[in-house]
Amino acid sequence: MRALSLRLRLRLQLGPLLPALMILSGIGLMLSPGAQADAAEDAQRLVDKARITVDTFTDDPNMAALRALAKDAKALFIVPQLIKGGFILAGEGGTGVLLTREGGWSAPAFYTMGAGSIGFQIGGQTSEVVLVLMTDRALDAILNNKVKLGADVGVAAGPVGGGLETATTTNFRADIYTYAKSKGLFAGVSFEGAIIAERGKLYRAYYGKRVSPEDIVERRTVDNPGANRLRSSLDNLIAR
Repeated sequence: MRALSLRLRLRLQLGPLLPALMILSGIGLMLSPGAQADAAEDAQRLVDKARITVDTFTDDPNMAALRALAKDAKALFIVPQLIKGGFILAGEGGTGVLLTREGGWSAPAFYTMGAGSIGFQIGGQTSEVVLVLMTDRALDAILNNKVKLGADVGVAAGPVGGGLETATTTNFRADIYTYAKSKGLFAGVSFEGAIIAERGKLYRAYYGKRVSPEDIVERRTVDNPGANRLRSSLDNLIAR
């Protein structure tokens, strides 16, 4: 009877938070390396979805500034599906691909971006996200797997608008500029405090051997033809 009473009290106390806990649990499962039976196919699907996101941003007339910034970027980090949801508690997370630009686009390295917060908010949101890395500091922080946006590197919402002047008047002081296309009940997307961490197990699945992020995007000792269409879309992005 005492155990039953304790469980009842816990249910009453946690009841208002259960929706948030379920959402955060779902995000955790989605980000788990073992969530998909075939990690190689999972990685390829992520690359294909990233290509669709790039094409979406390329065709958006309000993303002229992003396209201009991308011409001078060190790298782009593309998250095709960042999920945010909560009731009182909020969490967000998604897996994306990082490609460096110098000398042609590299093969993709896989990273997860996640964050959590507590506040008076309710709703759910799915966003397509592109982070434009403008400095070596930003790229090095991600490659060293030690980055918290807003703390380790400067992050700012990227300028938007229909003309290139939107980007050319930017002071370029931030290490990273963020862009997101969102649907849902949240008014906007904030990346302050978000953590980016590598998904090393996807590397081995996608490239057939154990490699480091530096092997992929700097030394470029591995490749996968499955990323060719994504790289073509990125070429189109900066050519527009």
